[in-house]
Amino acid sequence: MSDPYNSPRPLIAATGLANDLARMADAGRSVRVCIIGAGEMGTDLVTAIRQMRGMEIANIVDRRLASAPAAMEIAGYEKDHAAICENAADVTTAFEAGRIPIVADAHMGLSHDLVDVVIDATGNPAAGAEYGLATLEAGKHLVMMNVEADVTVGAILSHIAQEKGLIYTVGAGDEPSSVMELYDFVTALGYPVVAAGKGKNNAFKIDAVPDDYREEAKRRNMNPRMLVEFVDGSKTMVEMSCVANATGLMPDKPGMHGPDCSMDQLCKTLIPKEHGGLLDHYGCVDFTVGKGVAPGIFVVADMRHPRVRERLNDLHLGPGPFYTFYRPYHLTSLEVPLSAARAVLHGRADMKPLPRPVAEVCALAKKDLKAGDTLDFIGETSYRSWAMRADEARAERALPVGLLDGGTVTRDIAKGALITRDAVDVRRDTPLYALRKRQDEWLGYEAVA
Repeated sequence: MSDPYNSPRPLIAATGLANDLARMADAGRSVRVCIIGAGEMGTDLVTAIRQMRGMEIANIVDRRLASAPAAMEIAGYEKDHAAICENAADVTTAFEAGRIPIVADAHMGLSHDLVDVVIDATGNPAAGAEYGLATLEAGKHLVMMNVEADVTVGAILSHIAQEKGLIYTVGAGDEPSSVMELYDFVTALGYPVVAAGKGKNNAFKIDAVPDDYREEAKRRNMNPRMLVEFVDGSKTMVEMSCVANATGLMPDKPGMHGPDCSMDQLCKTLIPKEHGGLLDHYGCVDFTVGKGVAPGIFVVADMRHPRVRERLNDLHLGPGPFYTFYRPYHLTSLEVPLSAARAVLHGRADMKPLPRPVAEVCALAKKDLKAGDTLDFIGETSYRSWAMRADEARAERALPVGLLDGGTVTRDIAKGALITRDAVDVRRDTPLYALRKRQDEWLGYEAVA
């Protein structure tokens, strides 16, 4: 079999960002990336960056040092290309020798002089808070793949980045940033967005637990907990709240509607009730479990001008006045290096929270919880994520889902009930709690717990 990395490739013209990266490479420089996390997402990043001119991996951070060489091997590197490093000098030596440094100490890796931009691929909100803040304090741009961290403390991280003249951005490629691309397109043309969202990728089973999905997770090369986070709807709640906080669109009701409708029905379903749809309000985030939409994303726009409707009907987009704009794919981690490049070369964020969040990701109990129970992590057995308007969440004293891991139940919570400050004592000894408390104080809200 021929080597796909050394085989001749057709010459193509480099334009736009590709041209900017190519010019950088021709000048002997590159965008140098620190990747935190060498799991499924980190492996995709290593693979993606290997295909690109003008980008290099400054180092890979993972406490399980064996994970990074495995990711590199999957990406196509020879085994001796990986260099386990214990200190900053070792990182410099390895990089200058053309190898990829691997470190266990995230703070050393992300703050290294070689690094231009850090990509958080941990998927853990506690890690995202700790390493995200450390990244900005080290003067590095931050690309957040950790959407769970973004919906918990993204507003304050974005604020800190702005104060320091740095870029904080949600990474390209996942549903939130893909929705953002369509949202920017529609709103730039001046049309009101009625609804924006995604097709849900997996079966929607709100009581899902990892033990029920170990076989499927193994078959799909996934962590069972991560798979359950998708199945029980937690990931969808997080992703759509991320969109809400970047656009001002809001859940129409707690948990959103999640109708079972196909792509051609979106513009007839996710529209105001007075027009035959489900929505009480204009400007909502939502999702569909209907076939044929996932893994795509959509924006439903109100385009009622007669001339516009005439043209769109000529273009076989229907009579209107509501139209669905649709992207049938998202490339998840494989697109994220583009955000890193734009942050460094253009000083641009692909997606960042508004100064004041409009949505909160809270949680509903998956089972009856008893006083004294210790809560586990998103995608496990205790709770599932639940999207709410931020003002409603505060009024009901709902706790952010990102803070629940390790919390102690202080009074019984019935299955399906909202988890509130009155029933759970969250951990206060974590960087995530400290950063969320800082965010609430900055926004003028009562401290979260």
